[in-house]
Amino acid sequence: MRSCGIVVEYNPFHNGHRYHAQKARELSNADVVVAVMSGNFLQRGEPAIIDKWARAKAALENGVDLVVELPFAWAVQSADYFAKGSIALLQALKCDALCFGTESEDSFDYADYGSFFVTEKEAIDKLFHELPIGWSYPEKMAEVVSRLYPNAQNFPPNHILGLSYAKENALYEDPMEIFPLLRKDQGYHDESLIVDRFASATGIRQAVFADEDVSAFVPQTTLKELKDTQISWAAFWPYLNYQLRANSLTSLRGIYQMKEGLEHRLVEKEADNFTEFMQLISTKRYTQPRLQRLLTYVLLQVKEAEIKAEQANSMLHILGFTEKGQAYLNKKKKLFTLPVAAKIGQKEKEKHFLTYRADQVYQLAHPREQTIGRFPIRI
Repeated sequence: MRSCGIVVEYNPFHNGHRYHAQKARELSNADVVVAVMSGNFLQRGEPAIIDKWARAKAALENGVDLVVELPFAWAVQSADYFAKGSIALLQALKCDALCFGTESEDSFDYADYGSFFVTEKEAIDKLFHELPIGWSYPEKMAEVVSRLYPNAQNFPPNHILGLSYAKENALYEDPMEIFPLLRKDQGYHDESLIVDRFASATGIRQAVFADEDVSAFVPQTTLKELKDTQISWAAFWPYLNYQLRANSLTSLRGIYQMKEGLEHRLVEKEADNFTEFMQLISTKRYTQPRLQRLLTYVLLQVKEAEIKAEQANSMLHILGFTEKGQAYLNKKKKLFTLPVAAKIGQKEKEKHFLTYRADQVYQLAHPREQTIGRFPIRI
């Protein structure tokens, strides 16, 4: 069975995601579409608007055959680490192909770009560390590529994740075949909704929080869930504020990614809500996604040793599958290079402890979400 992997968050699952799953199958000639999906906290340091089980169910009803959870230690990370964990899981699942969205209208050879990072690693690392300290990671990487990559004129700078997938995929002895797909939805962070067009997840979330109708842009499963629950950072602000007030500066300094004295900035600013707090602490250097990831670590009291431990013990936690997905598991599971977990028990909880902790905290805002002992969804 030929399989195509996709890396997703589905925050929430919408019509553009259904199109992605359909085209991934078509472009790669795959029998099975396998999704590696973030859990209840996401790459940009946000809680998912609806829980991972509901998002997995929507995916399975709309073109995806198998959904596997990306552990917290990889999911709430900058682009390179997010890609590293995602590609590792797709490789462990023995996927033949990889399909991801791109905003670039021009053709771009992602496989060649990935190979460039493997063959020129020494020169890339050297130049990267010579660039000014104050530059952000994306700024440094764009400069490195513009100087060293021969096809830089076709470089799609806004698609950081796709480029990160290509780099990581190229490191494997048997890399997946890459199929970039031009996005049909609005720009990734576009907040507008246009009738009869695909809309971005950002635009849909903004519309939901404003109590606007999004029925034209999402399948019925998603629509039903959004009517019942909409989770945002606002629900966790009291708990985050408590952590910032109850912990000493020394304790906060031990939080994962707490660097450059950021603990002082976080405790010095006082706000009535999360939105106001973000406005007070964000700067050009400290972007909102970076700070939101840091605040997620504060909320969950995450330490670097815990991140490394969970990354070292990654597993394939199956959230759900269709009949085709189950057939793929039965045929390929003996070849998988990571252990498979059909449900989270005590043994899995000990290895997946950050993801379990994230689920427990998520339940503070969404009490019906459950992880321990829950079997995969079957469609």
